[in-house]
Amino acid sequence: MSKVAQQNSTPAISVIHTQAHASGLQQVPQLVPAGPGGGGKAVPPSKQSKKSSPMDRNSDEYRQRRERNNMAVKKSRLKSKQKAQDTLQRVNQLKEENERLEAKIKLLTKELSVLKDLFLEHAHNLADNVQPGGTDSPATTPDNTGQ
Repeated sequence: MSKVAQQNSTPAISVIHTQAHASGLQQVPQLVPAGPGGGGKAVPPSKQSKKSSPMDRNSDEYRQRRERNNMAVKKSRLKSKQKAQDTLQRVNQLKEENERLEAKIKLLTKELSVLKDLFLEHAHNLADNVQPGGTDSPATTPDNTGQ
């Protein structure tokens, strides 16, 4: 494949076309820097025009832009402060809720322990009242014989 370089009307960019081979590829122009220093990003025209004309610090347009920027910065900082305050408030709420829940866990654990003790005591008393090797039928109990 041979490359043919063609100079574009702007001196900063040259366009290179490659010949398509037998597979039928289309020719696609590629932008490359024309200067010997190479490198450098291609800048969109909208940004080039803004950077190429420096503003006079005394101009009305400059003053308006600075005012708008200052307002935007103030707004951004206030928003950031508000977000930090909201986060701190939420942290405090969660801490309080956590303390309440911890106290509730402690109370319920204590209640569970008392109920377990009552249950075990009741189960022990039932086991003591049951006669060994026998049934609990009223006919075999000594109090109900012969009457």
